[in-house]
Amino acid sequence: MHLARAGPETGKPTLVAEPVKLTPAWEEKNLPNDELNFKSVTMDQADLEINPPNDRCKLVYLVLVLHGIGTLMPWNMFITAKNYFIEYKLSANNTDVKSDYADNFMPYIGIASQVPNFFFNWLNIFVVIGVSNIHHSCFVSVANGIYQNTVYGMAAKLPLKYTSAVILGSNISGTFTSIISIVSTAMAPNDRTAAIYYFITALFVLLMCFDTYFALPLNRFYRYHELLNQKAIQAKAAEGNSRPPYWKIFKQCSPQLFNVFFIFFITLAIFPAVHSDIKESTFNIGPTYYVSVMCFLTFNATAMLGSLFSSWFVWPGPKGLIIPVLLRGLLLPAFLLCNYQPRGVHRTLGVLFMNDWIVLALGVILGLSGGYYSSLAMMYCPRMVEPRYSSTAGMFGAACLVSGICAGIVFALVCPWLVSNLTLPIV
Repeated sequence: MHLARAGPETGKPTLVAEPVKLTPAWEEKNLPNDELNFKSVTMDQADLEINPPNDRCKLVYLVLVLHGIGTLMPWNMFITAKNYFIEYKLSANNTDVKSDYADNFMPYIGIASQVPNFFFNWLNIFVVIGVSNIHHSCFVSVANGIYQNTVYGMAAKLPLKYTSAVILGSNISGTFTSIISIVSTAMAPNDRTAAIYYFITALFVLLMCFDTYFALPLNRFYRYHELLNQKAIQAKAAEGNSRPPYWKIFKQCSPQLFNVFFIFFITLAIFPAVHSDIKESTFNIGPTYYVSVMCFLTFNATAMLGSLFSSWFVWPGPKGLIIPVLLRGLLLPAFLLCNYQPRGVHRTLGVLFMNDWIVLALGVILGLSGGYYSSLAMMYCPRMVEPRYSSTAGMFGAACLVSGICAGIVFALVCPWLVSNLTLPIV
């Protein structure tokens, strides 16, 4: 090491060679010289490669669960506050005008929320998006689309179960919101106060997500897998092709991308628009709590359990998953044959399932199958490609997830027309 010192006669600085002093931290690593390449790695990176860390206390897993909660928290808060918007904000008593928005609140709020999410999820795969020029009116949905896509891309760099953690978190978000809805309905004097509780809770959760997002790179386990991913990218760049082969990745993942799309298409075609408009028939819960319990709590709790099951056992495999996914499509006509009574529509289609126990069973099947199979499909997706492309594959999976959500929400607009124009007699 050369240091500059003033010469005794000239006063000009001269170079003096002194030995390099190593800190105790260097000696404690005790890394052999042949295992270090100072041109390409830092000491921290070298230590990570020689001593691969574990996820201590499952901290990274829990952080990704939290981010799964955060990705769907805005959406869940809006749909759970249905009574606030329909009975207060958009009601004729408040606006002096009978609004179509009140009759079709669920599909409209879904379209407004998920369409910007859809476009920017897909765009974020190919382009790094800045937000300085995004208009404030769609900023929330745009930001959530980029955020959701990025979270799945982060999880795809990690072992298989970490993608399941994001799915689990998204379903915990719904369960948590449903419980808040029931508690606030019981405690709040009106729908407006209850809605305030919802949105304050959402803000608190999103602040925690903000903090942990920037703290995650400080974790050694996360840095290790980030390093592996960066090395794979650098190896590919050294071959002269820095951009991922998007079409090749898409083709390799296409079976799982279809599974992801179709699972969420069926789920969102039914929940929440159709499911929340099924009227009480045999239970004695009362209209105040019937939708909160039979629709939101039932679906979200069982979807959470389904996601949790995927971390304990994995079946069927990637090739066989499409069979139960397609069979799950039968749930859509089954729900339409329940006592589904959309606002402002005279039903002509006969009601086959008047028993609320059947409605409850269908809700449990919808939630369990959706949570379980969506977790499997999202876990399989990054494993269909080479490890260096796993992040891009995970982002494709997230984009198809949002595409299925958008398609399901749009189809939900057709469901009132179906039950009011079909005249299939039920004996």
